[in-house]
Amino acid sequence: MARTTDSSDRPHLPLPTAVFSNAHLAPRDRFAHWRDLLNSTHAPMTLRSDRSDDFLARQRVIPLGDVTVWPGAFPPVDFHRTSRLIRQSDPESYHLTLMLRGSGVVVWRDRTLRTSPGVFHNNDSSRPVEIRSSAERGRVVMIGLEIPKAVLPLAPRLAERAIGLPIRDDHGVGRLLARFLMQLVRSLPEYGIADGPRLGAVAMDLTAAVLAHAVEEDGALPEQTLRRTTLLRIRSFIQQNLDDPGLSPPSIAAAHRISTSCLHRLFRHEGITVGALIRRQRLERARAELADPGMAHALIDLIAARWCLTPAGFNRSFRTAYGMRPSEYRDMVFRGRPGPHVPPERNLPLSSG
Repeated sequence: MARTTDSSDRPHLPLPTAVFSNAHLAPRDRFAHWRDLLNSTHAPMTLRSDRSDDFLARQRVIPLGDVTVWPGAFPPVDFHRTSRLIRQSDPESYHLTLMLRGSGVVVWRDRTLRTSPGVFHNNDSSRPVEIRSSAERGRVVMIGLEIPKAVLPLAPRLAERAIGLPIRDDHGVGRLLARFLMQLVRSLPEYGIADGPRLGAVAMDLTAAVLAHAVEEDGALPEQTLRRTTLLRIRSFIQQNLDDPGLSPPSIAAAHRISTSCLHRLFRHEGITVGALIRRQRLERARAELADPGMAHALIDLIAARWCLTPAGFNRSFRTAYGMRPSEYRDMVFRGRPGPHVPPERNLPLSSG
């Protein structure tokens, strides 16, 4: 009889990424190398920098199907993309930059945008632009996101209207996109090659929602994109409010201005109910605290209560999920004995379902 294997038996094939660095070069050769690299992997640009005598830079390229994410760190530099360079080569893509350190001024023919941590910089490869970056601490740190215009689920006329508008990365759907990008980069080893297209789809949906919101056209999103981004908003809301004893399907629906029946319909194809998702995430938060050395002396009942779990219900649910009582799990962790297999998060950023 052939042996049946499950996904845990299969080798983990990590997302294929490339890392570009000029640290191996002599300082005098680094800037030219970086300029040529950007021109060949992104789009032709003119680059200038006061640090060109020793321009130490690093960038990772993460392909997610049609979408590309690229975290990078480099000294302040000015980018200039002219009409002539656009005619020479145009990838016809939209670009968003999440600034983690540093700031910049982006200048188009008809508008100027000042960008820093807290404000996305968005751009269109088909428009002439000049970007002047600066960094008080010496290096600009950012995460770039590039999406071909042809696959973005938003009408081009709306996406183009959003170019150059300030988009906050600390609240609303902009915050969801920022969290997605940071979690993707931070947890990259956890994702496999099969996750790439799904991650890319999340990036496209969130980007479309961010741009649509910037031009106050949220209703112009395709139905599927609107449904998926609404689910991401709801999942994020649940994660942020797990310690609220009032968290429930009715309160979640009210916070998102939808009916409770609509909320349940959204989760119909998610493989889990809203109530079960809340219980599972609370249980996982409690499990993490049981394994936290800083909480080694906290009463187990108090940990359960922190996550709105009754002692009896916590013990029963924990044993069902992990095959042992909470006290046994804590003892196992601090004695270093092998314990139950707790599957790593294999879900998309922002989604713990």
